[in-house]
Amino acid sequence: MRSRTFGPIGCKLPILGQGTWNMDRDEPAGCIAALRRGLELGLSHIDTAELYGAGEVEEIVGKAIAGRRGEVFLASKVLPANASRRGTMEACERSLARLGTDHLDLYLLHWPSHYPLGETLAAFEELVRAGKILAWGLSNFSESELAAAVAIVGEGKVACNQGLYHLEERSIEHAVIPYCEEHEIAVVAYSPFGSGRFPRARSRSGRLLAGIAATHGATPRQVALAFLVRRPSLFAIPKSSQPEHVEQNAAAADLSLTDDEARRIDDAFPRGLRRSGVPML
Repeated sequence: MRSRTFGPIGCKLPILGQGTWNMDRDEPAGCIAALRRGLELGLSHIDTAELYGAGEVEEIVGKAIAGRRGEVFLASKVLPANASRRGTMEACERSLARLGTDHLDLYLLHWPSHYPLGETLAAFEELVRAGKILAWGLSNFSESELAAAVAIVGEGKVACNQGLYHLEERSIEHAVIPYCEEHEIAVVAYSPFGSGRFPRARSRSGRLLAGIAATHGATPRQVALAFLVRRPSLFAIPKSSQPEHVEQNAAAADLSLTDDEARRIDDAFPRGLRRSGVPML
């Protein structure tokens, strides 16, 4: 499993992890089996949130990692509505209880909050000192919002910024990814298959992906993942509730596109106009 340094925190993580959004809509036993299969294949980064199923998904993850906590880089997120200093501390404790662990490897603010950012970040730092979390990051932050966070805490504190990033939604390439790369902040792509917006097989872009996939003995989705993690700052957390799909995702970590293939994909899926904020589902 190919890995790279994750932002400023020094540890190496596989370029692909496991997302869990909407797992509350799937059969729990299948989700648990899929997550465990991912761990067997080296997909050690598991991402969840208190939002998902109002805590139900954290409980599913907790069951999946029971007895295997040492194999997991575990991330969860605090809701902006809970992101006061005290609220963040309490939300973290609830997440830890649902996950059945005494610490998170990574804790994120799910998107910008109406609470002062300094309050949330102070809570994150307090949680680090208490050993409840090992690192913290942000999610769905624009480059200006990231800059505000760095201005509060200084360089080398923000581990990552998680964002919506797939072939049909590449707008974070304009400014968010360059800012993160300049400040050594990892970029974690969520919904890398577009949540139902993956290119259709009969479309021109779909045929392009299929042709490149055939060259590598791969699938179009594996080609898409390989493209989305082509830069040293990039990671992705595709979600799957079926072990066989997890196996397909994991195989994409070893797929390397040629410069010409990456250029053709780049041309077929233009990044579009720069946004004033960031895209969210």
